Amino acid sequence: MNDYLGVKTPAIKEAKALKSEYGLQNHGLTNLGAQYWNLPVPGLYEEAIFRKEGRVAYMGPFVVNTGKYTARSANDKFVVKGGESEKHVWWSEYNRPFNADKFSALVNRLQGYLEGRDVFVQDLYAGADISRRLPVRIITEYAWHSLFSKTMFIEPETNDEYRKFAPDFTIICAPGFKALPEIDMTQSNTFIIINFETRLVIIGNTGYAGEIKKSVFTVLNYLLPLEGVLSMHCSANIGKKGDTALFFGLSGTGKTTLSADPARNLIGDDQHGWSDDGIFNFENGCYAKVINLSPTAEPQIYAATRKFGTVLENVAYDPVTRLLDLDDAAMTENTRAAYPISYIDNAVESKMGGHPKNLVMLTCDANGCMPPLARLSVEQAMYHFISGYTAKISATELDMRKEPEITFSACFGGPFMVHHPSVYCELLRRKILRHEVKCWLVNTGWTGGPYGVGKRISIRHTRALLNAVLEGALDGVDYCTDPVFGFEVPQKCAGVPDEVLNPAGSWSDRKLYMSRYRQLGALFVENFKKFKSNCPPEMAAAGPKAAL
Repeated sequence: MNDYLGVKTPAIKEAKALKSEYGLQNHGLTNLGAQYWNLPVPGLYEEAIFRKEGRVAYMGPFVVNTGKYTARSANDKFVVKGGESEKHVWWSEYNRPFNADKFSALVNRLQGYLEGRDVFVQDLYAGADISRRLPVRIITEYAWHSLFSKTMFIEPETNDEYRKFAPDFTIICAPGFKALPEIDMTQSNTFIIINFETRLVIIGNTGYAGEIKKSVFTVLNYLLPLEGVLSMHCSANIGKKGDTALFFGLSGTGKTTLSADPARNLIGDDQHGWSDDGIFNFENGCYAKVINLSPTAEPQIYAATRKFGTVLENVAYDPVTRLLDLDDAAMTENTRAAYPISYIDNAVESKMGGHPKNLVMLTCDANGCMPPLARLSVEQAMYHFISGYTAKISATELDMRKEPEITFSACFGGPFMVHHPSVYCELLRRKILRHEVKCWLVNTGWTGGPYGVGKRISIRHTRALLNAVLEGALDGVDYCTDPVFGFEVPQKCAGVPDEVLNPAGSWSDRKLYMSRYRQLGALFVENFKKFKSNCPPEMAAAGPKAAL
C-alpha cells in the first residue's frame, strides 16, 4: 500500500525487526515501498485486514477470495531452458521451455512494477531434515500470501538465524502484474516460471496461493534427485510401533484425509523426501481440500478450519455471523485450508520418520472397476507409480469439468516432476527393495458402476482396509489374482463386506463390467508407451495382461 497520505500500516514499526542482512537489492528490487520482513502471524493478519485482502471468520481463520484463479493454472507454467539444468529436465507438457532472454526481460519489468510498492518477505526452509533443507525466500505483493507461506514452510528458530539468512532459491509472487503474451511469449497474462540457473521463480496475475507451494515442490523435485534423495507427492504417517507408511495420490484421492489417522502420528500430508536416513516432510503446514468436509469423518481437519492462523481460500461464510459454510461450492469446489501441521493433535514434531514399512498408492477410479485394495509386486508398484492413474475431481486445475476426468499423472504428481519419471521410478525401486517395503493399490473411487451409476466407496471401508494393511492383518488371508491387472486382491477383511472387495459382483451386468475393465487396461497400455523406452522390460510386463 503506497503511503500517499502518510497513513501508517499496523506493523510498520516492526517491519524490519527480523530483516536479513542479505537484502532485496540482491534480487534487483530497489526503490520499493515498505518492506515487511518475516512478520509474525498476528502482524500479517493486521496488515492483510488493513489492506482489505480478506476477513476473519468465526473462531479466527482468515478467509480470502483468490479472484479469477481458484486453482493452479497448469498451462501457464514454464521452465527456463539453458545451462546445466537443460540436460536434466523432462521437457514435456508439464515443463514447457521458456527462453532465457525473455525471462530476464520479464523479470526486469516485474522489478519495475514493484518499485514504490510494499512487499512482504518470508525467509523459510523447505525440508525438515536439516542436512537437506532448502533455504527459500518468498517475496509477495499480498500480506496474506506471506501468511500462507509462513504457515506452509519451516521458520528459522532465532533472530540471529533470520539476520544471517541467505536464500538458495527465491520466489517472487505479484498477482497484480501481468505478462504480455505478444512480447513475453507466455500463453496468457498469467505465468509461473522457474529458472534453475538463476534460482528464481516468478509468479504473476494469479492470487491462488497453491502456486507458491507447488513451485517450492517443483524446485525440490529437481534438486533432491540429483543428490540421490527421492522427492515424493505423498503423505506420511507413523504408527505406535514406529512403522512409517506412505500414501501417494493426486488431489481428491484422500491422501490428506486418510493420513490424518487418529490412531497414527502424522509426519506430513503432501510432500516428502526419502533419503538414506528415512522420510522427511518438506513443509510445516497442511493444505487440505475442505469442500463438504465432515466433522465426523475428518474431525481434525474440520477443527483446523476453526482456528486462528488457518488460511481459508474461497470458502463461503456468512458476513454477519462469520460462520463458515464448507458445503457451499459457489466460488469453486477447490476450496482450501492452509494450517500448521501442529493443529493436528497427533502430528510428529520433528516431521521425520524412519524408512516405510508400507507404501500405498491411492487412485480414484471413476470407472468403478478397480478393487478397493490390491497387493502389488515391486514391478507392479513401479508400473502403477509411473502410470499415476486416477480421476481429477473438484477443479484442482483450471478448465476442468465438474464430473471426474480420467487422467494419468506420472509419479502421482506429473505437473511437478522435473526429471523424466523413470528417474523417480528407479530411485523408488531401489528404496523399496533395500528396505523390503510392502506395496498396495487402494481405490477410493466408485463401485457398482462408473460415476453417475455406481456409488463412491465408503471411507469407512477404506479406513478398515488401510488399518488391516498397516497392522499386518492381511498377511494370512487368501488372495485372488485380478483378471486384468494381475495384482492380488484379498478375499477377506474385517469390517468390509466380501462383495466390496470384488467389484465385479457389485455390478448388475458382469459382462459390461469386464468390458469396461479391459477398456481401462487398454488405456494403461496406451499411456505407458510414452515411458516404455526409458523403463526396464520387467516393468512393462507388469502391466495389464488382458487389456484388449
